[in-house]
This record gives sequence, C-alpha cells and structure tokens, in this order.
Amino acid sequence: MPLMTSTNAFYAQSGGVTAVINASACGLIETARQNPDKINKVYAGRNGIIGALTEDLIDTSLESTENIAALRHTPSGAFGSCRYKLKSFEENKAQYERLIAVFKAHDIGYFFYNGGGDSQDTTNKLSQLSESMGHNLRCIGIPKTVDNDLPLTDNCPGFGSVAKYVAVSIREAGFDVASMARTSTKVFVLEVMGRHAGWIAAAGGLAAEQEGESPHIILFPEVVFDQQKFLEKVDKTVKKHGFCCIVVSEGVKNPDGQFLAEAGTRDAFGHAQLGGVAPVVAEMIKAEYGYKYHWAVADYLQRAARHIASKTDVDQAYAMGKAAVELALEGKTAVMPTIVRTSNHPYQWTIGYGELKDIANVEQMLPEHYITEDGFGITAACEEYLRPLISGEDYPPYVNGLPSYVRLKNLPVEKILNTPFEV
Repeated sequence: MPLMTSTNAFYAQSGGVTAVINASACGLIETARQNPDKINKVYAGRNGIIGALTEDLIDTSLESTENIAALRHTPSGAFGSCRYKLKSFEENKAQYERLIAVFKAHDIGYFFYNGGGDSQDTTNKLSQLSESMGHNLRCIGIPKTVDNDLPLTDNCPGFGSVAKYVAVSIREAGFDVASMARTSTKVFVLEVMGRHAGWIAAAGGLAAEQEGESPHIILFPEVVFDQQKFLEKVDKTVKKHGFCCIVVSEGVKNPDGQFLAEAGTRDAFGHAQLGGVAPVVAEMIKAEYGYKYHWAVADYLQRAARHIASKTDVDQAYAMGKAAVELALEGKTAVMPTIVRTSNHPYQWTIGYGELKDIANVEQMLPEHYITEDGFGITAACEEYLRPLISGEDYPPYVNGLPSYVRLKNLPVEKILNTPFEV
C-alpha cells in the first residue's frame, strides 16, 4: 500500500553508540530534507525506542542545516540511545499497541532504527506487526555496531573507527613499553570490546607490520584460552624482544566456556556483564614469571574517539543513513542497507541491502582462516580485509585545541496522546 504524500518519519539510535552513528543520522536527515514531497518531518526518539514508547519525540526540523551537517563529525548518539529490547508480541502486546498508537497520532509512516542485531530484531518485529495492527509503516534498519558482527554486510559502520583507534593505541603503547622494558614494565595488556566476535581484537594486529612489533599476542573470543600455552608464548616473547604487548578481547573464555572476566550480572538484553579481563590475564603473568606489567581497558574511549575516526567508516556511516531513506522511498520495508565490497586492490565498495529476517539476532564471527595457526595473531587474509576499513583521516574541526562537536537543541514534539507509558 502506498504511503500518503509527505508523511513523517521516526529515527532512533539504539545500543552502544559509536564515533560515527551521528554520521548515519546526518545522512538520513539530509536525504529526508531533500524529499519534502514524501517526508514531511523527521522525528527522533529521545533515548531510542523508549522515546517512541513514551511519546518523547524530538523535532529535527527545528535544527539548522549547519547543525545537522555537523552531526557528521560529532561522536556518540545526538538524540540519546538505549539498551532496550522489545519482547515478543505474545509476551507484551501493549508495547506494540503503544508504538502504533504513537505513530498513528504523529502521522509517522517511516521507521528507521540505527543499531546492531537486537535493534534489527526490533525493526523486523515492527514491520511484521504494523500492517496487521492497522498502520502502514515502512521499517528500515540501519547497521551500527563496533563489534562488526552483523551478517550480510561486508562490515558495520562504527567498527572501522574503533579498529583504527585500537591499532594506533597498541602501536603507540608498544613504543612506550619497548623504551622502558630494560628496567621497568615488560608486559602491557590492552583490553578491547568484543563479547563473542574478535573483530576489534584482530584489528590490533594491523599495528604489527614488522617482526617483533606490538602486539605480539592477540586473544580472541573464538579461540579457547589455553593458559599454559599463553604463558609460554609470553615468556618466549619477552626473552626474544625484551617486552610483550597483548590485545585481549573482553569475551575470551576458558575451556569450560566461561568468560575469564564474567561479573555474574546481566544487561538489559540478557547478556553477561563482563568485569575486566586485562587484569586477570596480567596477574596470571605476574604469578608465573614475576614480570612487571601495566594494563589498560579501552572501554568507552575506543568507541567515542571521533578525533581519530577512519574516513572509510565516516563515509560508509553517512551512506547507510542516506540509503535507508532511499530504500524506504522505493517502497522497501523489513530491510537494511549493506556495504558490498567489490574490490580489495584498489578498495572499492557499493551499497546493497538484506532482509531483516536474515539479519536479526545473527552474529558474524571472525572466520577461522583469519586467525593464525597458533591462535595468537591474524593472517594475511585478515589484514587484507581489515586494512581498508581503517584507511583515511576525517578530522573534526578544532577550536581552542579541542575538537568542536555539535550539541543539538533537541526540542520536543508536542504530545498528542499525552498518556504515560511504563517502560
């Protein structure tokens, strides 16, 4: 069924934010503004899907052209994000009835959700149920995850910039440790994100372009942690090079399948909360060999570092927002734009799309052939895949020595239903 002329659109950001998620918002809003005959206004959900459930909408049409353009170089989620997973229709019918009521009240015919696997699941559920509930809604997912674990797309916006940050950080830390190793620290451990998929940890391997360069060891969630084998590798590395730098993914597991750093709690999506694997690994080394160590957790720094973003990543994030609008205007629904790699040498890519039913809640792990035989490094094939994703610089403007980022006004849309809803 065709949509009425000039209906409104709803856009929201979901899950952990990235250095480039706002670039996708920029691409979407600018493209929507270029099609006023089809899209009247873009309303953003304040704090993700929660904004829709609570009728807390932001009117992006009240933002200047300059401020929307500045989203392209501003990190984090400009409209607020959330970790909130919709239950099934059978479990919580009221949630879906509420969403449709809000969308009907505000003449919303397009739904754009910018996030990872759980977010694509939300978008898919809405697409399946909206028409049966009496509302014609085109639902488009927009890929975003630093974990790089969505299927069907070559890579995910947000990952390339984290990959660049980690590769740069472990290279610089390696220089630091090497300079002090004779009389001080001999082991440095950098913990990075990656619960089940080791893409970010693998990116650290890009820093080791010459024999003996940092990192010397990478610990992947896809490889079962063998403590004795690991410790022997550390000792051999220190004796050969004088120091050892390690990148460890937060999701590394022991032979029993338990996270080395599981804290025993769960997040809003039901995922185990991880409590810090870097000190666990460092203490193992200290207990066995007595080597002085330092460790660091990249944590939010890796995903917030817009100052060192990959140009490839920024361009692709913007393109995904733009493509989402174009797919919706073509009449597509229950799909997500994807990045299609067409060439490695030179690196080239184009835009495709996949169906949300094939994307939602599916994790794309690091392929076995991307990990060296000993389980501690990346192969040439992995490097060939990763290298273009960290390429190019796209620096934000600087003022007074600091990056200049935009803060939107985020003015609310007047409520129509004006009835409370518990989330």
